[in-house]
Amino acid sequence: MNLTPHDIIIKPILTEKSSDDIATGKYSFQVDKNATKTQIKDAVEKLFDVKVVSVNTANFEGKMKRQRYSYGRTPSWKKAVVTIATEAKDSSFMGKGGKVTKLPAKYKTSIEEFGFGQ
Repeated sequence: MNLTPHDIIIKPILTEKSSDDIATGKYSFQVDKNATKTQIKDAVEKLFDVKVVSVNTANFEGKMKRQRYSYGRTPSWKKAVVTIATEAKDSSFMGKGGKVTKLPAKYKTSIEEFGFGQ
């Protein structure tokens, strides 16, 4: 089954620790439980137009909860910490007549959507 980037990235995780990691280029997301690191990398690059350096994932089991006399479990979920390239490098090449032409960086250096930003 083909998943779209919107199906893979469920929501951002906004905690105190994840807010501190934004300064180093690390963003935390809740992702689909069956998504692989490669799928997560491609989804983040397509959705936010950034260059992903690495993806770390962790699976979390649901917690046991009780409601009066019955016991149950909250849903299991998967967390992905995505590290993006924070330094954009301009590329330059020699054009006609020996002129040096500069191109701006292709990717953004931060994610401003979903309340992220520096």
